[in-house]
Amino acid sequence: MNEYNEKIPNPKELEKEISEFLKNKFGNNVKLVSPKIVPQEKTADKKEEVPEKKNKIAFDSKPEELISYLDRYIIKQESAKAILATKICTHFNRIKCYEDSPEDNPEMVGGIKNNVLMIGPTGVGKTYMVKLIANKIGVPFVKGDATKFSETGYVGGDVEDLVRSLVAEAGDDLELAEYGIVYIDEIDKIASGGNMSGGDISRTGVQRALLKPMEETDVELRAPHDQIAMMQELERFRKTGERDTRTVSTQKILFIMSGAFSDLHRIIKKRMSDKTIGFGSQGLSPKEQFNILKNVKTEDLVNFGFESEFIGRLPVKAIFERLTEDDFFQILKNPNNPVILGKKLDFGAYGINIRFDDSALNILSKSAFEENTGARGLVSAIETALLPFEKKLPSTNIKQFPVTAFIIENPQKALDEFLAKPDAKKWAESFEEIVTKEKEFIKEYLLSNGKGLCEKFNLNLTPFRADCVATYYSQHITDIQNAIKKIKLYYDETQKVEVYFYNKHDIKILLEEDALDYIAEQLINSSSDFQTVCKRISKDFEHGFKLIREKTGSDRFYVSKQALLSPESFLSNVVDDELTIPSSQRAELKNRKKP
Repeated sequence: MNEYNEKIPNPKELEKEISEFLKNKFGNNVKLVSPKIVPQEKTADKKEEVPEKKNKIAFDSKPEELISYLDRYIIKQESAKAILATKICTHFNRIKCYEDSPEDNPEMVGGIKNNVLMIGPTGVGKTYMVKLIANKIGVPFVKGDATKFSETGYVGGDVEDLVRSLVAEAGDDLELAEYGIVYIDEIDKIASGGNMSGGDISRTGVQRALLKPMEETDVELRAPHDQIAMMQELERFRKTGERDTRTVSTQKILFIMSGAFSDLHRIIKKRMSDKTIGFGSQGLSPKEQFNILKNVKTEDLVNFGFESEFIGRLPVKAIFERLTEDDFFQILKNPNNPVILGKKLDFGAYGINIRFDDSALNILSKSAFEENTGARGLVSAIETALLPFEKKLPSTNIKQFPVTAFIIENPQKALDEFLAKPDAKKWAESFEEIVTKEKEFIKEYLLSNGKGLCEKFNLNLTPFRADCVATYYSQHITDIQNAIKKIKLYYDETQKVEVYFYNKHDIKILLEEDALDYIAEQLINSSSDFQTVCKRISKDFEHGFKLIREKTGSDRFYVSKQALLSPESFLSNVVDDELTIPSSQRAELKNRKKP
């Protein structure tokens, strides 16, 4: 460490330096006056109240639940999903277990954390996966680039700055920050080359600087190289006579590192070739490289250029696969993907409804794959293909834009034709065809994969309700989760009809499933509002149910969709049943009618 790092000036020395600076800058016109403050001693008879410590996160996820959540957003990477979901769940459940019963689960000094090393090419979803997990768990998340760290931390910053950033992400909540996730990308760039000179020494120094935070240390919130913080500390000392000694413990903070490790498979292959296991060819396909990387060991990473102490603090290793052209297509088809949603928002800002045909997505996927930059190439491919349209269409009255293979392959010709005849029948038919296909795809997707989401929102996903969600998704710029949430809100409104009727007439009506669907459909399609529905049902059934209650004492009625469509016929049948059947059989009949 340099001299500045070894000795941090105390407030008096810092005050002197600032005074000299002000004098040199402004002469005697500006002076720093610091009144003396005698710190108040705490009285012995007053005991400081220690607030009861509460868990900051209510973590109760299981590995399979977290994997299911990741499956909604990330294509492929089954092995990496399983490893990250399992070990992260274990990490936070272990913390929760200790905090719930600390007397039964004493923390071990120097306990090993499930810090993770992710290995895989760029653009395969490494960062996205960690962000999704942090969002799902509800913990603060910060990302840093290993290439910007220096050994001393004064050029670009150091890992302790990332820990401090967690506090900002947690809204200055120190306890919540201590549950956070620190993600450091391009970690392979700080591997030394083995000659231990020049830049290699610096890289090794960064590795060593990471050792303590990755395990357990206390990080002061006031950075030694932050002059503004030092001046704020001086001001605090002048006012209170106390120094700010707030620190963040990294004991529970999870560290996740990632990198492309482009040549690591050669090191592993060389080690494994001595065992004659069949990896002798020089040219390896992405699949073969992935299979080799799955056999990575600590010695391979040490040979790559990492210190053994550093790798020892990354006990969990997750390998990511390179994405194929078909994977790119599946990413674009995923209703939760931010690429297509982002482009819908771009055009939607001008009041233009854009939809993508599968043929267009196939061409875009091929173009992105050829860029060899992973999923990031999808954004570039779409932006390049649609830029002429995004430039011209906002200045027109066009409100529907169907993106087909013809549009992608012949952008200028298509644009000229589109601008010349925007109302042409073929464009309208093409748009409606794409929307119909999209709706059917979303419905199939929901029935196959929507179980977890629907359980989350407590919505029984019948084919009819899946159709409602798909319809809403196709008519709005949204993702699947928000579409389900919106439909659930309509169903919540529907169930309030029962409460409304009971409060107004003191009679319980129970809407059957098909009746709930019928009312929700009206609300979704805006053919009725909640008050209109309530008033209509009240008008149709109030007198009939009151008459039956007077004659039989019954005050509980099941209402079906058919009853809503033909209230008079329904009430006539109920009257006949209630008044002609002996009371001894009436209860049995009611039970039989329950859904």
